[in-house]
Amino acid sequence: MFRHTDHLQFDVAPEKPDPVYARKLQELIGGAYGEMTVTMQYLFQGWNCRMKGKYKDLIMDIATEEIGHVEMLATMVARLLEGAPATESTKNAAMDPVVAAVMGGMDPQQAIVSGGGPNLADSNGVPWNGRFIVASGNLLADFRANVAAEAQGRVQTARLWHMTDDPGVKAMLKFNLARDTYHQNMWLAAIEELQADGLEGVVAPNDLFDQEYEEHASTLWHLSDGTESDKGRWAHGTAPDGRHENKFLADPQPLGNVQSGPPPDPKLYATYDGGLGEPSNAALGTEKGVMGKIKETLDPNAG
Repeated sequence: MFRHTDHLQFDVAPEKPDPVYARKLQELIGGAYGEMTVTMQYLFQGWNCRMKGKYKDLIMDIATEEIGHVEMLATMVARLLEGAPATESTKNAAMDPVVAAVMGGMDPQQAIVSGGGPNLADSNGVPWNGRFIVASGNLLADFRANVAAEAQGRVQTARLWHMTDDPGVKAMLKFNLARDTYHQNMWLAAIEELQADGLEGVVAPNDLFDQEYEEHASTLWHLSDGTESDKGRWAHGTAPDGRHENKFLADPQPLGNVQSGPPPDPKLYATYDGGLGEPSNAALGTEKGVMGKIKETLDPNAG
């Protein structure tokens, strides 16, 4: 259950309308690293968390906070659009088509679609996409994604800080910057606690190390023209997981055969000279592979 209160988490009071900045601020609402992304990311992480207690409670606290951040930004955009487009900046732009083209003006959808309010879209009007969110169920992988999301969000907020001189807007951004600072530190602390509690290691997931090709689990392949990639600790010494010794491979060689797809199906009309032979006939069930078929023959119940 969610319960809404009429009061904003922090005050939203721009000194004057600014439709151009309102469009820029849309990035913090509906961009890939905007508040809508972290809201839904944390909500789904919380709903998908299979443990009661501090981790689930933490995720749900922050998820609910982020809903309030969306509300703050949406309200700020609406107040920045108040009176638009009849503002001094857009009047000046309208007098000169070249200046108008450079400025870009407000997002027309803010007027046409949402009636002078915010959209669930980024600063170019591209709609927010649920594919932005990360909620895997593995808390180590998810918390690392959260650190990255908060870092990118704070970078964008800091850039927007320098794009306005409105004291009211800056006051809200001061609050947002501070919360992003805390959230980065918070997720980093949560990662450390996951490891201290023995729930996760350093590499996610903490499994299948005996199945992977271990000789490839600790080597930096030198595959660019740069000459200093081996200077960092990632190329020497013990890896952060404590079980691998980092190495540097100065002249890596390909381990696979010459790249080539199979002969194409003629009904798909790929340009083809016959050099790879005839295509195979379509066959169902081949996803089990040869060994899978043998096991199925020996034990029909094994599937």
